[in-house]
Amino acid sequence: QVQLVESGGGSVQAGGSLRLSCAASGYSYMHYCMGWFRQAPGKEREWVAAIDSDRRTNYADSVKGRFTISKDNTMKILYLQMNSLKPEDTAMYFCASAPGRIGPLTHRHEYTYWGQGTQVTVSS
Repeated sequence: QVQLVESGGGSVQAGGSLRLSCAASGYSYMHYCMGWFRQAPGKEREWVAAIDSDRRTNYADSVKGRFTISKDNTMKILYLQMNSLKPEDTAMYFCASAPGRIGPLTHRHEYTYWGQGTQVTVSS
């Protein structure tokens, strides 16, 4: 059974940094596209970043240049390094996987498995 477990969220001041992690289990990690999404209260869940099995990456315009997605295939961990955080980055952050898909994928419906989320709060 595929499991994704996020960690690393917290509260920071604007301009600060956080690194989110997503531990994956239950499948052959190297052949999946992985992504990060976020959802703020009262808003739709939005795509943030994605990385495919060839380590190609893609980012939403709102985070480009500030966030970096990466993965450790050996440890089966997905990361999201978030720098220069802004109050508008406040949201619940979710990792997701897309089995056997060629990525990096940007649409929510393309992902099959989801974690439970980790909260990020950025104060001004």
